[in-house]
Amino acid sequence: MVDFALIGAAGFVAPRHMQAIKDVGGRLVAAMDPSDSVGVLDRYFPEAEFFTEPERFDRYLEKRRREGNPVNYISICSPNYLHDAHVRQALRVGAHAICEKPLVISPWNLDALADLEKEYDRRVYAVLQLRHHPEVIALKKRFENYSGPPVPVELTYITPRGPWYHVSWKGDPERSGGLLMNIGIHFVDLLLWVFGDCEGAELGAWSEARVAGELLLKRARVKWELSAEGKDATGARVVGVRHLSVEGVDCDLSTGAEALFSTLYGSVLSGNGWGIKDARPAIELAHAMRGLTVS
Repeated sequence: MVDFALIGAAGFVAPRHMQAIKDVGGRLVAAMDPSDSVGVLDRYFPEAEFFTEPERFDRYLEKRRREGNPVNYISICSPNYLHDAHVRQALRVGAHAICEKPLVISPWNLDALADLEKEYDRRVYAVLQLRHHPEVIALKKRFENYSGPPVPVELTYITPRGPWYHVSWKGDPERSGGLLMNIGIHFVDLLLWVFGDCEGAELGAWSEARVAGELLLKRARVKWELSAEGKDATGARVVGVRHLSVEGVDCDLSTGAEALFSTLYGSVLSGNGWGIKDARPAIELAHAMRGLTVS
């Protein structure tokens, strides 16, 4: 039995990790979150130990390590600015880390994590689940050897958030990395993975609730928009939109999101998960775009 621990059990995405752990035949032995609103554990792993204090959680993990029975994997669903600290904790107590997006919000922290991988002989896996989506895999194969002019691509992702979003850590760029890093990083990764390196970037909008612009990639010219605005210009409630089109043909990314996590966990357990090197290009680009001037 493969043993897991989880940091950030009260978060939005945590149940998807719990389901994935269950689907791959793993066992969640411990979870930690400062909030005790974690009744969801009863649905998946009712016997899991639970901690609200990181010090006691660390004591539990360290005790297992010293007894020669370390937790095999620690899944990290904590706020973005804590990811690298929690990855370091996982490696230190003898576990591999499976970390939610973005792996870090400052690219230079990736180098330190890569060094620690070698020091502790453990892996850091990035949650890049869209790479497992059948539509994305098909696009990857289609453009893998493409050598023509950049194709037109449009990406629109509107995911309305209420005032709570801007009050929480998610709305604080210092803790989340900003809208593009927090919500859009998966799509930045998708575009780079399918269409190649970035050769130019322009911003058309940049605010706490909406970012937009154009990317010139090796194999595509991308017009993109990412928004968390809850209402349009008329004051009407905005409905979520998740739209990707390539040369005018739509790609459906809206279905099967939950199953992608189980596929990702299966890949990790087989030793083929995505790592630091894979996550780096999107993190570097999203971070660099924060310094661009809106045209």
